[in-house]
Amino acid sequence: MTFGTRLAAAMDEHGPLCVGIDPHPGLLTAWGLSDDAAGLRTFALRVVDALAGRVAALKPQSAFFERHGAAGVAVLEEVLRASVGSGTQVILDAKRGDIGSTMAGYADAYLRDGSPLAADALTVSPYLGPGSLGPAVQAAIRGGRGLFVLCLTSNPEGAAVQHAGGRDGVAAGVVRWATEQNATAVAAGEPLGPVGLVVGATVGDAVSELGLDFAAVRGPLLAPGVGAQGAGAAELRQVFGAARNAVLASTSRAVLTAGPDPQALASAASRATAEAAAALR
Repeated sequence: MTFGTRLAAAMDEHGPLCVGIDPHPGLLTAWGLSDDAAGLRTFALRVVDALAGRVAALKPQSAFFERHGAAGVAVLEEVLRASVGSGTQVILDAKRGDIGSTMAGYADAYLRDGSPLAADALTVSPYLGPGSLGPAVQAAIRGGRGLFVLCLTSNPEGAAVQHAGGRDGVAAGVVRWATEQNATAVAAGEPLGPVGLVVGATVGDAVSELGLDFAAVRGPLLAPGVGAQGAGAAELRQVFGAARNAVLASTSRAVLTAGPDPQALASAASRATAEAAAALR
């Protein structure tokens, strides 16, 4: 089964929410945990135990595992194993991007069957040219996995690069490239292609100004900023238009700060799912 099919099924069953597993030092402290690999393990696995099978996707942020060295990466591997079979898709937020054999190495690490770091999908950066992501696209399709490509992010610094060139510029080129990849990869009857985009829900009129057509992409749209994070129904219509049914709303602290009690985490995720679903109608 392809990633797009699995993700669409998970969104239909659980709603359009992706919860980040972001073990910031401050969150570890707030949970009464030590800022080391042991605290990291307790935090991350408790989130998986509470939410796997309850939300469409989980998104561990690789940086917060890597900061603990080899022991932290071992915890990340354990998180990925623990999520298998739950129906919840795991998106590894590593934002990898490079060229040639180096990109192929990243693809082998995160998208190859049998790799201890393989996830259902991987976030990647296209800013060495979208074509440089070719090895990752090939690996994702081969393994029934997916990619989320940075496209139009809501951080203020992003506009200097992503808006460059206007309608014939950087963001437009990323959207065209993703559309082309899915056009050849999506089989008849499949709901979503393997190549998705990361698009901030609060980017406002940038989408219309840049002439971006997200519906044509036919891939999932990972969207920070939905619901309680700032973007309601009006903003989402402005940003995503007819592609709203492909939006996977991403949140982390709004849910994670409810911990460490597992039931409180599950309740917070349920509320965030309802808010996102209402905003995306």
